[in-house]
Amino acid sequence: MSLKIFSNLKKFLNNIALINDDGKQYTYSKILNYADKISIKIKGRSTILFICKNSIESIVGYLSFIKRGCVLILVDNKIKKNNLSNILSKFRPKYIFHPNQNKFNFKKIFLFKNYSLSKTNLKIDYKINNKLALLISTSGTTGNSEFVRQSYKNLESNINSIVKYLNIKSNDRAITTMPMNYVYGLSIVNSHLSQGSSIMLTEKKIVDRGFWEFFKKFKATTFGGVPFIFEVLKKLKFKKMNLPSLRYITQAGGKMDEDLLSEFIEICKKRKKKFIVMYGQTEATARMSYLSWKSSKKKIGSIGKPIPGGKFFLQDKKGKIITKSNIVGELIYKGKNVCLGYAKNRFDLIKGDENKGTLKTGDLAKKDSKSFYYIIGRKKRFVKIFGHRINLEHIEEILKNKGCNCPCIGDDKKINIYIEKNKINKNKVEKIILENTNLNKQYFSIILINKIPRNKSGKVLYSHLDKKNNNNL
Repeated sequence: MSLKIFSNLKKFLNNIALINDDGKQYTYSKILNYADKISIKIKGRSTILFICKNSIESIVGYLSFIKRGCVLILVDNKIKKNNLSNILSKFRPKYIFHPNQNKFNFKKIFLFKNYSLSKTNLKIDYKINNKLALLISTSGTTGNSEFVRQSYKNLESNINSIVKYLNIKSNDRAITTMPMNYVYGLSIVNSHLSQGSSIMLTEKKIVDRGFWEFFKKFKATTFGGVPFIFEVLKKLKFKKMNLPSLRYITQAGGKMDEDLLSEFIEICKKRKKKFIVMYGQTEATARMSYLSWKSSKKKIGSIGKPIPGGKFFLQDKKGKIITKSNIVGELIYKGKNVCLGYAKNRFDLIKGDENKGTLKTGDLAKKDSKSFYYIIGRKKRFVKIFGHRINLEHIEEILKNKGCNCPCIGDDKKINIYIEKNKINKNKVEKIILENTNLNKQYFSIILINKIPRNKSGKVLYSHLDKKNNNNL
């Protein structure tokens, strides 16, 4: 077990660490003091179900538990009750750190502002690997998704790489635009805390006037976003906003439309801001590559080159390495930030490093003559909506378990769910999706078709599912 993470924070004691959107500021000295008061309530190396918000309580709790050597199961504050129950049953955490409004039938042992630390009475019948630091979901939508097992070495490696290529300084101020249980959002938190920078914490959305008032008042220097955020920013007329403190913007969480990307690159170029495109996965502790802002226009659509300490190569269907340019293969990544593996339940927490520093991304890519990489598709049936990776087969499985056999297709904007006329009720399908996932109505459509197309062996012919030729319910 390594506890090097955040071990250097004492040299930043007088720096402003956190700023709430109500204007309250907290120094590193203050939050480390708070963190110590929480950590003494924890006995041994324990698992903690951590319900996250972009708040002072969440950041302090995170610091406290990481420094204490606990294993955190990170989930969003908006998690569905049945998904929360499922996690409690499968992982049996010893503690829960949660907002006060979340009611659990367990004893509260410590109160910190608007959060509580509760001790569960669940039987601890499992062991924890010494390398394990975090369990973080591969998907932002379903409670049944696997958790990625991230180690302390994974976190350290990713922090060091990000700090190096983004040149993060102690006078930087990052404003939150994503939840901290999302690997990209957490990566921003980790990298900025490690350098004694400030994090501006808000639960407000970018469509709220209060978000931009907060941004300007406390002079944010950077923010990150998934493609959807930039679609919204365009509607908000971002190009007309006067944000003199802004130094750079990062984009990850899925491929961005090239016209939209080009527009933001131009906006930033005119205002002498840096727009940095990145590529990553939860399994790589957030990020694997970046496209230098200097190359953003010339190499538009590229995910760039590997982060410091990482390596890419392409593999053909037979497992042979592709050396020639512009030949498509599966993108493979090597680096110290590659996770240990997955966890489906508490008995997986003892497992060691199953990946050995190598990740098969499942993405199909090619590289040009200058070794810039381009994602051109996916090997498996995944989409990325609001930066979260969603397995379409998993959505189908949820529906099937509820008696609805519905094939799904989609892209990074919307999932289409197909039902046969007079066989399945549309309202039932919609209810299942809303109750068992975090998908908003705007991210899925239910399509009525006469018959699900299948081949002779009964397999669904996904290529024959085309909503243009059917009636949208």
